[in-house]
Amino acid sequence: MAVGDFSSAQEAEIDRAIRGAETVCRFEFSVFVGPTPRDTRAYAQRLHAALASPARSVLILVDPAAREIEVITGAVVRRSLSDEAVRLAVAGMESAFAGGDLVGGIKHGVGQLAEAARKPVTLHE
Repeated sequence: MAVGDFSSAQEAEIDRAIRGAETVCRFEFSVFVGPTPRDTRAYAQRLHAALASPARSVLILVDPAAREIEVITGAVVRRSLSDEAVRLAVAGMESAFAGGDLVGGIKHGVGQLAEAARKPVTLHE
């Protein structure tokens, strides 16, 4: 599914998930879905750096055609969101995507990241 393939209802679903996540953890969330250059991580980092408040932001990049997912977190977010929590959210998104549910996977990932970010990171993680 390409970016232009989202219906307005699907875009609204993703937007509601983002707004809900921002309310839950007080960080900003952005989602990019579309084709990316070969170095997906570097591209995601550039997109994240261009956000209004990158230190307090989470960027989720999904390139369905290349089967790539990147999650970039800002410095302030990393104090609350562990790498393990990010890995778990990505695994959940991958599972939904494999089942053909791009919108559901994005919504689930956004929600899972927000819930994890509202809890402080402990030293044993």
